[in-house]
Amino acid sequence: PSSPIRQSNMASSRFLIGIDLGTTHTVVAYADVSSGLEKSQPRLFEIAQLVAPGEVAEKPMLPSFRYHPTTGELADQDMLLPWSGNDLPGENERVVIGEWARELGSKVDGRLVSSAKSWLSHPQVDRSEAILPWAAGEGVDKVSPVLASASYLNHVRRAWNHAHPNDRMERQEVVVTVPASFDEVARTLTVEAASLAGLPSVLLLEEPQAVCYDWYARNRANAAERLRDSRLLLVCDVGGGTTDLSLIRIAVVQGELTLTRVGVGDHLMLGGDNVDLALAHLAEQRIVGEGAKLTAASLSQLIQQTRIAKEMLLSDQPPEFAKVTVLGAGARLIGGARSCKLSLQEVRKLALDGFFPLIEFHEIPGRRRSAMVEFGLPYAADPAVSKHIAAFLSHHSTVCREALQQTEETSRPAVPDTVLFNGGVFNSPALKARALAALGIWADKPVRELDNDSPQLAVAYGAVAYSLARHGAQLRIGGGSARSFFLQIDSEKEGRQGICLLPKGTEEGKEIRLQDRKFALRLGQPVQFHLLSSSTDKPSVVGELCSMDDDNFVPLPPLVAALDRSSSKTEEVEVALVCRLSEIGTLKIECVSLEHEQQRWNVEFQIRRDLARQRRGIQPELHGLPANFESATKLIRAVFGRSKKEFNAKAVKRLRRDLERVLGKQDDWDVPLLRALFDELLGEQNHRRRSEEHERIWFNLAGFGLRPGFGSPLDGWRMQQIWPLFEKGLQHTRQAQSWARWWTFWRRVAGGLKQQQQQQIFDCIVDYIDPAALKNRKLLASLQKRSFEDMLRLAGSLENLPVSTKIDLGNMLLQRLQRASETPVGWWALGRVAAREPFHGSAHNVIPREIVQQWLVPLMEQDWKQNQNAAFAAVMMGRKSGDRNRDLLDKDCQTIIGKLKAARAPESWSQMVSMVKELDDSEIKRVFGEKLPAGLKLIE
Repeated sequence: PSSPIRQSNMASSRFLIGIDLGTTHTVVAYADVSSGLEKSQPRLFEIAQLVAPGEVAEKPMLPSFRYHPTTGELADQDMLLPWSGNDLPGENERVVIGEWARELGSKVDGRLVSSAKSWLSHPQVDRSEAILPWAAGEGVDKVSPVLASASYLNHVRRAWNHAHPNDRMERQEVVVTVPASFDEVARTLTVEAASLAGLPSVLLLEEPQAVCYDWYARNRANAAERLRDSRLLLVCDVGGGTTDLSLIRIAVVQGELTLTRVGVGDHLMLGGDNVDLALAHLAEQRIVGEGAKLTAASLSQLIQQTRIAKEMLLSDQPPEFAKVTVLGAGARLIGGARSCKLSLQEVRKLALDGFFPLIEFHEIPGRRRSAMVEFGLPYAADPAVSKHIAAFLSHHSTVCREALQQTEETSRPAVPDTVLFNGGVFNSPALKARALAALGIWADKPVRELDNDSPQLAVAYGAVAYSLARHGAQLRIGGGSARSFFLQIDSEKEGRQGICLLPKGTEEGKEIRLQDRKFALRLGQPVQFHLLSSSTDKPSVVGELCSMDDDNFVPLPPLVAALDRSSSKTEEVEVALVCRLSEIGTLKIECVSLEHEQQRWNVEFQIRRDLARQRRGIQPELHGLPANFESATKLIRAVFGRSKKEFNAKAVKRLRRDLERVLGKQDDWDVPLLRALFDELLGEQNHRRRSEEHERIWFNLAGFGLRPGFGSPLDGWRMQQIWPLFEKGLQHTRQAQSWARWWTFWRRVAGGLKQQQQQQIFDCIVDYIDPAALKNRKLLASLQKRSFEDMLRLAGSLENLPVSTKIDLGNMLLQRLQRASETPVGWWALGRVAAREPFHGSAHNVIPREIVQQWLVPLMEQDWKQNQNAAFAAVMMGRKSGDRNRDLLDKDCQTIIGKLKAARAPESWSQMVSMVKELDDSEIKRVFGEKLPAGLKLIE
């Protein structure tokens, strides 16, 4: 079933959009459903992009390439797109995406990001770290595979929104395709990239299924008749970076066609990129001689040249030769150029015999790594695609025989009787003919090919057809989960043992419960679940204990769960595991209490996550903590862990000083140490109410350790643990100092709070901020002890509040600030509320420029020499973000700069208004309200 968000999107959607986020190209298709689903037909959306300096054209495909120019290399006017600004978090200010990027990268070393999709599925690297372009030199801006993927999605989103300003892409139903072989992490990262790109609610579809949906949509009128004699379809999708294989069982009963996906291949990083790389190695030997090598950056440039040559020489009317050239660098750009020729004959031979050799069915792919390993990507060891197809069919022989109605006695391989080719590789008639010939040899008869005239566009078209199928407009492919999932358990037997959690074929949304298995879990402590998956066609049953010692089981990242103990009186609980397949094809697990069915805990995949503090007894310095960390924990336990009778008031008051004596100055504590100290305090939270001093110091140290509420592994879990404290409230409420610590705690961690939580906090303090409170004697009396200034600082830090609420807050602050006796902290809070660049909030959630322009008027009337808070509020309002929709008009910025100079404000403040500028430590301290933890960098 569709989620409420997606149902809402569909109800308001005019368009169904399909995006093929490819290794080499990104393609977008759509259907206009405003006149009804039945009348809708998929169409191609041509994507506006730079094709030359200053030249924008709409093209059927957006090449999935990014070029990072040097400073001054490209003129600003040459990089202008029809839309302005940059709204992708973490994106470089100057980058070229698409066709011109690909051309620039073929001429310059080490500045081209390519194959981001391959990196997205590479488990040996941190895919959230800035690692691309791989092997780039010093001074080259780098991005993560996630951000690179997000940038292509962001580009097509903004191109679409420019063409359809009243039907923005983020408000439509969007399907993004992924290889069927993508594992949990790669799928999750694809969704994360889409979310970064401003598409927070997308569906994922496997690419081979998309191809099949496209074929059915094109042949809907007679599909059942055309497939009447077919039993099993092989979808063979060989794109730029991956080979993706799927099996679909075909059945026609009483004229009704059914299609069921029964098998998918494991991830194969093998495709057109590998042909380009092999040709680049051949050209390299001719250019620099046997034994010599180009730099990695120069080889990257050469690969783009050989790709162009390959496409030319494998076309329908190829030339006899194609020339490839490696340009020099710097002053040697022209004089250092070196060239060679590639012939039609050698390219055809390498592509046909190297990647599609005619082999016997039993020949398995080689496992030894070859020269095809480059740039850190784990390409398939054996480049022979035909061998991998044979291995895949052999691996799924059981379902193949069942679909083909073959008996086990037959010696003939179980080869599908029908094939559907897709991917840029099969643009070459020669490569398609060779692959079809190999299948025919194994089957000992011709294998039928289904037509696909647009192998580079079919996936995007098919994604739209899938959306139509979801809403009942056409046939939907069945099959459920492509894999079985297993939980590894400790066993006294030799070898790995695992329990089947979710069998292959389980449909989306169906809840599967392990009835005969129970687990004991400790509450409040993060625990790990070690999972594996298998795509083999061997049947599995829920709860079945299996040996997992062969290569059919692929390990997944561990699942980390921290079961909340606030609703349970016990420290340990017996649970059952409940699993289901999500709409994006990932495994969802819940721990369900055997004692109280209503108690459930979600378990989430941790793509890269490590505890700042492991269980006690492990050497802390191995986890980035100082060797004397245990001494600090003893100090904390001495204050909070002992019984009330042994309470020592002096020890409470000097805890901070004692910790500094052991660990050094507080401002120098780095993030791992701060989070480890917070974890210790979290374990002692039940003792914080022992006295007023206990509660003050607990909130003071805990907030200091967890600030700014994000930026470290497990911070999401930590924020879940502290939120119940807000609902419980402050215990000791007589002293203003206690209220100050309370409000400061929530201000410090506000960046980790969700919008609903920030709204709940705001609702508790708004009555005190509302100017109407100035006429309420009871509220005025309580303000004196509730630390109103800290309350204001907290209000200004709630950046995730809805825009309408923030506008209300800003108007309240302005009305109060008309009084000469009002605290100047109100100006700082107003600046945070109206900031063009939020500290932790989303850029789309900023207050509209027109409102801020009105608020700027009373700020300009202030004496900025006397009121620096008002001056800095104007700086936050005028700070350049690079987004024309957010930034103030130039005339307003110039007015601010002029007044700043007259007030002799720091020069950096004027720079923040005149240019896009990263904040320095002092500016961050002023925006955030205090210094950020050592080692934590604010991502602009």
